[in-house]
Amino acid sequence: MNEQIIGIDLGTTFSAVGFVSEGKPRILPSGAERIVPSVVGFSPQGALLVGTPARNQYVLYPEQTVRSIKRKMGTNETVALNGRAYSPQEISAIILREMKRIAEANLRSEVTRAVITVPAYFSDAARQATKDAGEIAGFHVERIINEPTAAALAYGLDRTDERQMVAVFDLGGGTFDVSIVELNRGVVEVHASHGNTQLGGDDFDELLMKHLAERFKDEHGVDPRNERKALARLTRAAEQAKITLSSQPFARVREEYLMEREGKPLHLDVEVARNEFEELIEPLLEGTLASVDQALQDAKLEARDLDKVLFVGGSTRIPRVWELVANHVGKEPHSEINPDEAVALGAGVQAAIIAGQPLDAILVDVTAHSLGIEVAEFRFGQFIPDRYNVILHRNTTIPTTRAQVYSALSPDQTIVEIKVYQGETPIASQNTLLGEFTFEGLKPEAPGMLPRVTVQFDLDMNGILRVSAVDRGSNRQAGVTVKAEHVPLSPAQKESARALIAGLDQEVEEQTAALLARARRALAERGKGLDRVAEVVEELEHVVQEQDADAQERLTEELANLLYELEE
Repeated sequence: MNEQIIGIDLGTTFSAVGFVSEGKPRILPSGAERIVPSVVGFSPQGALLVGTPARNQYVLYPEQTVRSIKRKMGTNETVALNGRAYSPQEISAIILREMKRIAEANLRSEVTRAVITVPAYFSDAARQATKDAGEIAGFHVERIINEPTAAALAYGLDRTDERQMVAVFDLGGGTFDVSIVELNRGVVEVHASHGNTQLGGDDFDELLMKHLAERFKDEHGVDPRNERKALARLTRAAEQAKITLSSQPFARVREEYLMEREGKPLHLDVEVARNEFEELIEPLLEGTLASVDQALQDAKLEARDLDKVLFVGGSTRIPRVWELVANHVGKEPHSEINPDEAVALGAGVQAAIIAGQPLDAILVDVTAHSLGIEVAEFRFGQFIPDRYNVILHRNTTIPTTRAQVYSALSPDQTIVEIKVYQGETPIASQNTLLGEFTFEGLKPEAPGMLPRVTVQFDLDMNGILRVSAVDRGSNRQAGVTVKAEHVPLSPAQKESARALIAGLDQEVEEQTAALLARARRALAERGKGLDRVAEVVEELEHVVQEQDADAQERLTEELANLLYELEE
């Protein structure tokens, strides 16, 4: 039997695990939860929290909680947590490790292979960072696939006899993508993608939060955004109001004792109308329509050529999103698959294909960004620097290999620096720098000729770029020095991160053991009147043996609270 491979939707706000069983994709749940908040934190007692427990404590301890780490993937930014700086890869690895635990609890076997999804418009650096995070979490990452493509796989699995041209409109918590996908007899072929990795439900929450803060400030004369806990409570209230407004015309926002002034409690109690919220987010939504138009243009199609618009992502539940897209494209969107689960289900389908399950599906994906190098163009009798020459155009089918030959500027030139960029702007420096290659000792192929260099781009199935360059005069290959903003993790750094996360597990075990020892001492000393303490001790010992992490977190917190009350 082939080793099981899972699919993971590593989302900005929620993550989920997909798996194909008996030809059908399904979500692997964590208890009653089918999707898990992508939140990591530490409790006041120092216990690591992942998912709902971390999300629940955010309002009380925002400084001990990290949300939306996906937006930092591909950067060298860090987040401070429990007195230590964590990289985006490390925080994402903690979330992915929770997905691994969920899968193993459901499948009752070790799982070490996974397909992980990313936004179609993710940069090369962000894709590599996601792969690094998966490896830190203990996975062999079989494939990185685009989220809209994954959703199309899930949608097309039962439609292998149909030919459809589908626009997958994926508006999630932190990112937005649209992909034009052709479904034809089991082949899922992406024709074009466009999007924005900094647009999603988080931005809608922030706009509504600012609106609520201004109303509070107008009434009370103080700004809740200046106080961290008040800001966290207001952000949560804005998110809940947004959800309510998706089904109701009005939402009541009540936050008692949000702040105080001169010892007097200040409350927030306002009503928000759906049309107020829609006015706030309308400019952002207009940007999604521009992406739809660009993707159609790149695919050489018009809106009337689409058979369906498939909605993916929780933010597509906002009624105004539905109205704008329907009016713009001229077709009512479809959401036959739960928008929150479609990406994870599709990742599970891709995982099953790799595992060799007999599914009638083939994936053909594209790169979302153009890739090229900086050149100097000869115009009007002079060289113009900082020009961008594209080697791989956006929406090229992957995997692919392309090479071009470039000449030095003079016959006696012995050094050339090749800068690799990602983007669409004709000015090279206005794109994203991926890395630099430096040659020394260039040789011409023949006397009097300009030295020439062949630059080759290899883009793999994960959308990750590898670049090589060869001096045609000496056939010597260039060494690469990465000088871009984000530097991929080395094997030693990954191993260090793995050890760190394993250490967090050890700390949790030690804290649980110490808590149980305290409880047993209390029971021995007091004997009677501690029935609930005795019950929790027995339950906690059982779940530790069963390795039920969710129950262990819940019971540990309850026991800590019981002992705190007892010892006061």
